[in-house]
Amino acid sequence: MNFETSTVQSEASILATNKVLKNTYLLLSMTLVFSAMTAGLSMYLNLPHFGMLITFGGYFGLLFLTTKFSNSSIGIIFVFALTGFMGLTLGPILNMYLSAFVNGGELIMTALGGTGIIFLGLSGYALTSRKDFSFMGGFLMIGILVAFLAGIGAFIFNIPGLSLAVSAMFILLMSGLILYQTSEIIHGGETNYILATITLYITIYNLFLSLLQILGVVGGND
Repeated sequence: MNFETSTVQSEASILATNKVLKNTYLLLSMTLVFSAMTAGLSMYLNLPHFGMLITFGGYFGLLFLTTKFSNSSIGIIFVFALTGFMGLTLGPILNMYLSAFVNGGELIMTALGGTGIIFLGLSGYALTSRKDFSFMGGFLMIGILVAFLAGIGAFIFNIPGLSLAVSAMFILLMSGLILYQTSEIIHGGETNYILATITLYITIYNLFLSLLQILGVVGGND
């Protein structure tokens, strides 16, 4: 009797995990498309840079609302509000690369392709190997905080070398976060697909920007 109960519970757990995984990747795909659309709109309207205060204020404000309503359908609205806003902030950055570099379009597409390869490769590895990467949680939290503060310092004091180092750090940290978040979904550590979607979206966004910045430095033609 206990064996049958354990089997039923195990099957229910697997079904729940698969549902979270399916919903996460479905919502992530939709938000990426929506974010690309808002980025395109921002580029078409030639919107100016939003500035650090507006960008951080909008990001953290919408992130707070998304997290607060993550257990209700309203949370989905805030997911699209957040990813759409991030797309709008991306537009001016892309326009800057297109105008600053002769091969700006090539740099953008290379960064986009690199982001896709890294994300799909690491997600695929975590899904197929089913390894538990939960041990990386504390390290990633501290690393992201340090990189975030270093990035602000590089921006305020205009230190190109530090900015480049921060981009390299973010590539490594976001790669680790992909493994960690995917592992959390697989092993039941993350059961909320809205929160999982936001985490993965942020990793993709930061990966793309970090790769683009490094490519602009090493391969940009003025």
